[in-house]
Order: sequence, then C-alpha cells, then structure tokens
Amino acid sequence: MHNWLDRHGYSLNLVAVLLWPLSLLFGLAVRVRRFLYLQGLLRSEAFSVPVIVVGNINVGGAGKTPLVARLVELLRQVGYRPGVVSRGYGGQSVQWPRTVTADSDPGQVGDEPVLLAQRCRCPVVVDPDRVAAAWALLATHRCNVIISDDGLQHYRLQRDIEIAVVDGFRRFGNAACLPAGPLREPPSRLKSVDFVVGNGAARGREYLMTLHGDVAVNLADSYVSSALSNFRQTMVHAMAGIGDPGRFFDHLRHARLRFIEHPFPDHHPFQPADLRFREDLPVLMTEKDAIKCRSFASDNCWYVPVSAQCDPEFDEALLKRLAMVAMAKGIRREQTDTGRRHRAPSRLPTHDEVNANGQETAGDSGMPGQQGPADVRQDQAGIDLPGEPIGLPGSGRHSGDAGSRGAAADGRGGERE
Repeated sequence: MHNWLDRHGYSLNLVAVLLWPLSLLFGLAVRVRRFLYLQGLLRSEAFSVPVIVVGNINVGGAGKTPLVARLVELLRQVGYRPGVVSRGYGGQSVQWPRTVTADSDPGQVGDEPVLLAQRCRCPVVVDPDRVAAAWALLATHRCNVIISDDGLQHYRLQRDIEIAVVDGFRRFGNAACLPAGPLREPPSRLKSVDFVVGNGAARGREYLMTLHGDVAVNLADSYVSSALSNFRQTMVHAMAGIGDPGRFFDHLRHARLRFIEHPFPDHHPFQPADLRFREDLPVLMTEKDAIKCRSFASDNCWYVPVSAQCDPEFDEALLKRLAMVAMAKGIRREQTDTGRRHRAPSRLPTHDEVNANGQETAGDSGMPGQQGPADVRQDQAGIDLPGEPIGLPGSGRHSGDAGSRGAAADGRGGERE
C-alpha cells in the first residue's frame, strides 16, 4: 500500500485523477464521521486525566513515535506521570489489552510499542481499541497523563490536546484523500488541532521538530557504539522498514556515508534471510527495525537511535495548555527541581489569547499555498563524533543503557522518521 502511494499519491498523475471521485467520497465520509462524534451522535469516552493524542493525517510514518518519546521525557521532568497507549500495529496477539515491556515480543504487540517501552521506561499498553488500552493503563499504573501514539482519527477516545505531525518535506503529496492520495483526512483537519509539528522543516505557525542521532549501536553487543562518521571508511548496507525509508537514507547521506539501499515495507516482519547480503559489509538500520532483528543479528549489524528536539516555544505552549487541562481535572503534578525550571508562566493567558482549542494564537497551520519559501525553517545537517566502529581502530565500549546513550548524542543528522 505504501509503495503504491509513494508512486501515485505524491504527484498529480493519471491514476490519481481517475481515483479522485473516490477520494472525494472518502473525504466526505471522514468529515461526517467526525461531525457525528463532535455532536455526540456517536459515543466517545472521556477520562479523568488529561489525554494527549499524537497523530498525523498522512498514511505512513511522519515522526510520531520519536515525538511521543520526547513528550514522555518532558512531562516526567516537570512532575507528571505519563503513560502511553498504542494500537500495537502489526502485533499478532490474540488477547488484548497487553502491557508492553522492554522484553516484549514485537511480533505479539508491535514494534513501536516495544521501542517506546525500551526508550521511555514508562507504562505502555496496547490494544486495537485505544479506549480499552487507556482504561487498562489507568487500572494497572499510577499514570496521571495518557499519551496516545497515533490515533488522531480514533475519535471514540476523547482527547484534551491534539498534536499533528507533518513530514516537513513530503508534506501532503497531491493533497488528496485515499485512494488517490496519501491522506486519511483532508488538510483542513489541521486547522482544528492544538499543535502542528513539522518534522525536519516547519512552515507558517508550525513548530519545528528535528531528529538527531550520530551514533550507531551494535545489535550483538549493545554496550558497543560508534560514531556514524567512522563508517565513511567503507561501503555499508542500509536497510529500513519504516513508513518512508528514504528518511533514513537521507540521514545517512547527511552523515556522508556511502551505502547500498535496502528499503522494506513499514512494520516488515524481518527474518534472518533479510540480513544476508552478497557483500560482507556493515549493516545499518533504524532503531525500530533493530527491535525485530536483535535476536538473529550478527556482530556487523548496527542501529542508529534518534532523539527528537522541538522548538522551546512548543514545550512552553504545550505545558501551559496541559496545566490548564490538569487544573480543570484536578490533576496535581509533583514538584521537582527540573519541573521548576520548566514551569509554565504563572500568568494564565486571557480569553482573547486562547482559541477554542487552547492555542495561544490563532492562524493557519502551515497549509500548502499559505506561505512562501522564506517561511520554511529547516534543520541543519552534519557534525562528526569521535570513535570507530567494531573491526576498525578505536571502537567504543561503554557501560549503561546503550540505546539511551546513543539517542542522547547531540548530532545534527536530522533523520525524519
């Protein structure tokens, strides 16, 4: 499906034109469905704690999961106890809901929830019905904020804050809904969300998010890591089974690596044969793919963890909005030294400064055609870190959690996952 959309959904072509009437019907159907939920004609469920939904309107990945990990870290720093719910896409479990741990089988619960459990070390519950996942999360863990990884269109889950992530470069393709284009909802949907985050590049009033990661971690021994720049000495295999494998390949190009591309479908169930290549070269992959390859990977396989960084203005605006919701629901956060440094301004915004969705300023959400090139803000690529990969002089062995350490590396790679 994703390959088909990559070919036909990101341009105006004959196939897209022929399918356009179906896209108009699809767009009408999703508008009507959302209207019925907003009017209470379809039942949704509310929760006693704030619910933040991080999603997108495109089919495929736009960078939601790295942003969710960043939000968990931010909320924990200021004294909240966040938990994550997810659909568990690709999971084959016959029993739901499921609590996910760092050791869970991604084949049962999905790869992204396992990645979040490993990276965030917070409660993660998956269920195709995100409402059931949210109830299970509150019943089994002391969480006072729920973050939904994806689920912007899962309207049965009432939400207090909506964050839409946009691929800053591919944007909305031909701006058509399925099946002629890559959109699950019309672009106008972004005008109703609380925050729009541009992954890699931001337009208009979007907040910029960049993904950084210039360290590779060895799959066979997670205590061994190396700077990406050290792989410039040889050709490597680059494999990616994410929504847009080109993002990972662009990330490696920014690091000035030479590689052979091996794209796979999103959520691909990797097998040992997928890692056997004719040329015996190092293999680089995404952290999400490493979740499924770790058990059979050789010592020349590496993954590249990335961490999201957002505009400070986004952090401040989100925390202010969340504080208002938490106050209304009687949720109190713990005071920590870090939390005091990140405390939202004591003056609450006046009525004129806040719109119906809780945003401080009204305006467009960076829709196509509303801004010129001068409004685009992008990440900068490429600084080198010391170290050598295994098999080359100076490979680095360190103690502690390798994935966390690699993700925290302050690079300028700017992979857009």
